[in-house]
Order: sequence, then structure tokens, then C-alpha cells
Amino acid sequence: MTMRETVRAAANGDKMQTPSGQVSDLTASVVAAVRGLLGSPEKRIALHEPEFCGQEWTYVKECIDTGWVSSVGSYVDRFERDLAAFAGCKHAVATSNGTSALHVCLILAGVEINDEVLIPTLTFIATANAVSYIRAVPHFVDSEMTSLGVDAERLERHLELVAHVVDGVCINRSTGRRIRALVVMHVFGHPSDLDALMDVARRWKLTLVEDAAESLGSYYHGRHTGNFGAIAALSFNGNKVVTTGGGGAILTNDSELARRAKHISTTARIAHEWNFLHDEVGYNYRMPNINAALGCAQLERLPSMVERKRRLAVRYEQAFAGINGVRFLREPRGTSSNYWLNAIMLDNELASHRDELLGALNQAGFMSRPVWTLMHKLPMYSECPRMDLEVAERIEAQLINLPSSPGLATSL
Repeated sequence: MTMRETVRAAANGDKMQTPSGQVSDLTASVVAAVRGLLGSPEKRIALHEPEFCGQEWTYVKECIDTGWVSSVGSYVDRFERDLAAFAGCKHAVATSNGTSALHVCLILAGVEINDEVLIPTLTFIATANAVSYIRAVPHFVDSEMTSLGVDAERLERHLELVAHVVDGVCINRSTGRRIRALVVMHVFGHPSDLDALMDVARRWKLTLVEDAAESLGSYYHGRHTGNFGAIAALSFNGNKVVTTGGGGAILTNDSELARRAKHISTTARIAHEWNFLHDEVGYNYRMPNINAALGCAQLERLPSMVERKRRLAVRYEQAFAGINGVRFLREPRGTSSNYWLNAIMLDNELASHRDELLGALNQAGFMSRPVWTLMHKLPMYSECPRMDLEVAERIEAQLINLPSSPGLATSL
């Protein structure tokens, strides 16, 4: 098949073979599939752009006009109420960013200095850094291919080999350290296998924390993510579905955890009309009112943005259905994903050509990227305890993210 025939076949959705040695044909096919969906860009199409076309300016201007721009103001309270209502949980506590939210989550989960925290190696650096802020130790676990989240079955087998429960506490037999918590991350908005992971956490006396930074608008068996662990963290960075510029939030159904989260994220200050009294070490992690105003406007349009992102995902899946050697990463059965970032997976034998595909897509004007460098490969985390991470390493080698902004679906 010639290059021109390959491109034409991709555009027409025909099933193609990719003979050994003709990877350039596969590259052309992938680029043609994306171009057939998104057109030929005059300027580079970003991976994920924020969308401001509602009441954002009105609400932000009100903050400026009234002078309520810092961490106290009506929009902070409103944003927390609206967020909790959307997620179907009892409490939301707004924070300065998603990392600070996760840091507070781990403190409230009882993680202390020198404890171990089970986290996926396939995650953004913030997950591991939040563990380090407490001077605890990340213990890296593997992922599964369906959701890209923590593999509950393999984690169970790993714990049977390295840990035991003594007086209701999970202990690493090799290091003697407590394994205090299990953090599950919903990669690209796809919910992890939460039923199985909750079972593992119960059996091994672990506090389950959800790193839901990417999954606002995602549901597991009809229930919004962030409602399954004791506590969860969200992010509203500029590249998330909903953005507050910078910001995050803590979700929980435990009223005492919510009270503690708000207290320690507000410098642990005791309410007083004029005096400054603090009863423990706290953090200046509260979200400013001006950022919350932006978030309130964004939440009003969240259902529309998720609907369009899901429509874009359907079209991507159709576009890649005719190309052998590539599969579109779709939501796990029983879930509804926000498809924060769309992704394709190369067949294992084509993984060595990932960077060729990334280069061609970016050169064609479609911002594309690999998944994050795995945590155990970073120098500061290379000596941390870990299980066999074979699947995560395969995912890292085979995955490519594609442009995913909700605005891309407007004309589809």
C-alpha cells in the first residue's frame, strides 16, 4: 500500500494492515485520522484549553469591584456548595491547588513521618510529592490496562508477599514501616476499579484516598468519583475540564474530616473577630475568592463541557477503528468518563515507534504527548519500595495523548 493509499484508507475508515517495516504508513494513517477529525490547523491545537464563554467575566469583575479578591468571600462558599452538590457528596473544601488538596487528604488519612503510602507509579508527580511533604515514603504499585488505574488483583498478591496486619495495622515485613493509605488515581478521567480497590483497602486496614484530580464529571456505576474513599482531591489547573486558574478541592462525606480540612488549610486559625490564635501547624492553602468566582461560572457549564468531550471521544474512537496497531482508550465498563484527555495505545510491537508518531502529530499541528515519566524512574524516588511494575511500563511505552478540549467537539 502506498503512502497516499494509506492516508486515503485512514480517511475513509477502511481496515488496514501495517506490515513490518512500514511504520511510516502507520504514522501517516494516525496523522490523517486526526486531521480528518480536527481539520488542518492554521496554528497548533493545544492538548487541552480552558473555555470561557459564560459568566466568568461578570463574576470575576464583581470580585474586583467589591475588593473581595482574597481567600475570604461569597464565591468561595458558593463554589464549595456548588461543587459538593455536583459531585453528590456532603462537603467540598476549596484549596489553592490540587497538590495542596492531596497533601491535606493524606494528613487527614493519618499518614505520618516514615509511614508508607501505596500509590501508582503511573501518575502525575503531585501524587508522590504530596507523600513526601509529610516525610512519608511512596510505595509504588502497578496499573491495569483497562482503566490505567491501580490493579487491585495484583496489589492484593503483592501485599500477601510483603505485608501483614498486626493489631489492625498493615506493616511492611521488609522495612518494618506502617503502610497507612492507598491512593488511587483516576487516570485521564477514567474511574479506577473502585469496588475491588475498596475491598483491598478494607482487608489490609488501609485508608483509601482518591486522587480525583482529573475526574470531575466522571462516574463509577452511577456515582461520582470522590465518593468512595474516605477523602478525595480535585484539581482546577488551567488544563482541567473546570479551571479556576489555579486551584483544587477536597471532597468528603465525613463532616469531621471536612471541618479539619477547612481548619488546617486556613492556617489552623481559631475564629475570632480580631485576634490571631492558631491551635496547630496549619497551611495557607485556601482558594482565593477571585479564583472561586471563575470556578462558579465554570461549574455552570460543566455538563455541557463533559457532553462535548464525550462526543469528541466517540469520534476519535471511530476515526481509529480502521487502523491496525492502534486502539483508542475508552472508558471502562460500568463507568462514565469525562475523557479529560483522549488517548491511543500502540500495539506492544509498535511501542518503539511512539516518539516517531508524537513527532509527526506535533509537527502537523496537533499537540500530543506521552504519559508522565513513571514515578519510580525519577531520581528522588528510584529507591522507594515497589512491586513489579511491568504493566505501567508497557503503558508508558505505548500511550499517546491527543487534543481533548471541549471546544473541538463544537462542530462535530
